[in-house]
Amino acid sequence: MNLNYAIFRSKPIYTLKDLAQIGSHNKREKQAYKSNPDIKLNMSQYNVELVPLAEKYVKGFYNITKDYRKEHEERMKTEREDRKRKFNTMLDNSRNVVADELLFTATNRFFRNMSNENLMKWANTCMEFVYEDLGYTKEQILHATLHVDEKTPHIHCVVVPIVKKVDKRTKTERYTISKKQYIKDNIHLSQLQDKYHQRLTKKGFDLERGIKGSDNVNINIKELKKTTRKLNIDLNNKTQRLSESVKDLQDKMKSNKNVLFDKEYVKIKKDTFGTMNKVIDDAINVMNLQPKLEKVYKEVDSYTKSYQSLKGENTLYENEIKVLEFNNNKLDEENKELTRRINGILKAIKKFFRKLLQLGSEIIKQATVGEIKQYFEEKNFKKKDVINISVDTTKEDELCDYVGYPRYYGVPKYNELDDDYKYNKNKDDNFDLSL
Repeated sequence: MNLNYAIFRSKPIYTLKDLAQIGSHNKREKQAYKSNPDIKLNMSQYNVELVPLAEKYVKGFYNITKDYRKEHEERMKTEREDRKRKFNTMLDNSRNVVADELLFTATNRFFRNMSNENLMKWANTCMEFVYEDLGYTKEQILHATLHVDEKTPHIHCVVVPIVKKVDKRTKTERYTISKKQYIKDNIHLSQLQDKYHQRLTKKGFDLERGIKGSDNVNINIKELKKTTRKLNIDLNNKTQRLSESVKDLQDKMKSNKNVLFDKEYVKIKKDTFGTMNKVIDDAINVMNLQPKLEKVYKEVDSYTKSYQSLKGENTLYENEIKVLEFNNNKLDEENKELTRRINGILKAIKKFFRKLLQLGSEIIKQATVGEIKQYFEEKNFKKKDVINISVDTTKEDELCDYVGYPRYYGVPKYNELDDDYKYNKNKDDNFDLSL
């Protein structure tokens, strides 16, 4: 029996950050791979770009969605202020995906001793499925690559399901990203997996269709094992009863001297006849049980083989998850360090602006006020920062009014300032504030 299974999976990508991470993995851009035993970097040069992408995933995504972005930005011009959203924010906060990753592979033994020609034939058949069965155009394919530097060759095909749909509220046609236009639900996905298997077998690839609903394989195996044990006990009991009945019949037939024969009839004792009927009933019971056992045995065998295939596929996902977790932790540490540095820079800028307001000429002070306002608008300064920077300077009233904290609120005086903003006039000033 063939033990090779065709595998096709779909993995939604919901944010641009996730898209960037997946791009780094698919394009082998991460330093972590140097210590990842599951990826043989010396083999990465043989990975095949089925649909190449020279730039980063997010930039490529922007190129595919440029008309969508333009349409969104035009619409935002007429939106209420509280409803305005940047394109990135709108995508990340929506319930829709930003992209979908399609994974194609098979049981590991399917690829053993496969020629490069047949490997490319398999890969091209997978891409034909993307275009002809799923219905994606080449313009919607962000990137597709065949990885041969891992234990089992596989294809990552990242698509952007961008479509134009009629907006029910405005009755106008608008761009949107909708995976459901291509894979409606799990039932539809199962139908597509049937088509994928059929397409491969038509091209001459000897592969089995994975068992439907195989996500529940662990539960089903437990149930099947329980059923098998019960049927085995039942079969043993029925076989034992049949053996006893046959032995009883044989004993009675040996001692039965009053058997009469003619051309059409046989005459035997009543109890012997009853024993014969019992043998027949027990035999029928055993015969009726055999098809049930055979069916269960086949299901267990099929589930076991499917489980082996899924186990290999799950290992692939587990390895990718480990790499993603490692890089997420690394990014988190880098982000904390970057935040610390930015806060240090902002702290120095606040001190510098305060010195400019204290010591600068009127022109410099006015220019500094403009910078402080811009930092506040961009949320780099808080209201407290602006107040602390401006207290006991000639621009105090203007800046406190600007941030909504007029003087009659009781603006804190110099001796109440945070230490970061105090200026010691006894120290030399190293800034050249002349104009």
